[in-house]
Formats: sequence, structure tokens, C-alpha cells
Amino acid sequence: MPSFGENLRRERELRGVSLRDIADATKISVRFLDALEKGRHDLLPGGLFVRAFVKQYARHLGLDVDRTVADFLYAYPDALPEKPPVPPPPRAPFPRGLLVFVGVALVAAAFSWRALSERPARPAEVARRPAVAPAVLPTDRVYPLPTPTPAAPAASAPARPSDTLVLTLTAQQNCWVHAQADGQTVINRVLSEGETETLEAEGQIVLSVGNAGGIALTVNDRPGVSLGKAGEVKRNIVITKQSLPSFVQDAAPAVRASHSG
Repeated sequence: MPSFGENLRRERELRGVSLRDIADATKISVRFLDALEKGRHDLLPGGLFVRAFVKQYARHLGLDVDRTVADFLYAYPDALPEKPPVPPPPRAPFPRGLLVFVGVALVAAAFSWRALSERPARPAEVARRPAVAPAVLPTDRVYPLPTPTPAAPAASAPARPSDTLVLTLTAQQNCWVHAQADGQTVINRVLSEGETETLEAEGQIVLSVGNAGGIALTVNDRPGVSLGKAGEVKRNIVITKQSLPSFVQDAAPAVRASHSG
């Protein structure tokens, strides 16, 4: 395998260029150029000069400069000496004058703080201090004695207006019920046997039942009349303040019957 120098010489001869031509163009002596082709690095100057020779040689022949330098370093890794380590910069000595200044400043600050802490309070500062009320021991008597505040009466439930319609429905059998109180639907479902619903209205109650004989009603805490037979459907039963007497049982005949007996 040809050496690095032999490759240089072959590239030069293929181009018909002499060592003198390269020496005249690059100002490198023919002796150094010949030593580069023969691999005699002991005849070349040390340091970065040999690398500069390779660059100028390759540039004059039109070769790839970076590739040629890389081939040279690969063939002769010891051609360039290692850079000596850079010593760290010397540490500047700490000035003694600054130490003395810092010490004096610390002492002066300590004396100033002590003088401020021992200074008596000024009259204005004393006046601004909040007055502390004397503590009252448990055995001291305080006059006048506090007057007990009467307890507020418990709030009672609001009384129901006397003109309100109150309808209580009790299912003696399963019964479908639809009711509107003052135009708003308040119930629309089946009441199970034994179930009770209470409805209130200011103006009127419109009632529809699917089993008139299976429902019992109470109007304003008074027993109501029967709405119909078992299994009978009754719709749009209107209960108002004016029609209220017709839905309440009349107890007078029963009273007269008891007296006649």
C-alpha cells in the first residue's frame, strides 16, 4: 500500500508539476517538499509548520485540502506535538486593607445596634402605645350587674289563611289521581292503597280520578262526600270556595236521627 508521501508524489507527477514549481508558488524549499514526499519528517520543522506545508502542497495541486490534511494526520499521528496544558491564572492575594475595613465596619455596626436598643423610649412613642385594660379577677364584682336578656319566643308556624282550600285524598284502593291547584298540576299518578296526599289552593282545585269509589276526601278538615262508585272514572271535578258546601257531608240529618231515636 503506497504511503502518504508516495500518494502526493503520484498526484504531482500526474499533473506534470515539478517540486520547483511548488516551491516557487508556496515559498517552501525544495528540500522540505522532497522530505514530505519521502516521509522524512525528521528533516521537517516541528510544530504547525508541517501541517501548513501539507495544506499549501494540496492547494497548489488542486487536491481536497481538508481530506489531504486528515490523511496526513492519520498516517503520522505524532507529527504534531500535543499542546501543553494552560496553567490556571494566579489567584490574586486578598488585600489586607479590605480585611481591616470590613472588621472596622462590623464593630461599628455592633455598637450602633447596641446604642439603639438601649435608648429610652420617646414621649411620643409612649403615647402611641395602646393602653392595656386592667384585668378583672373572678372574685371582683362588676357594677352594675348585667341584666338578663329575655329569650325570644319560638317562631310559630305561619297560620294558614282561613280562605285556603285544603283537600286531603286518602286511597282506600289503588286509584289514579290527576289534580291541578290554581292551574298548576300538583299530582298525576296512581295512589296506592292507604296512601294520602294533601293539596292546597287559593282559588280552585280541579280533580280527576280513575276509581271514584276507591278514594276518600276531606275538605278543610271536614269529611267529604263520595265521588262515585268503585271503578267509575270522574273527570274535571271543580272545587272552589263557592262549591265547597256541595263536597262536604251534611251532619245535620244524622244528628236529627239520633235525637228521634
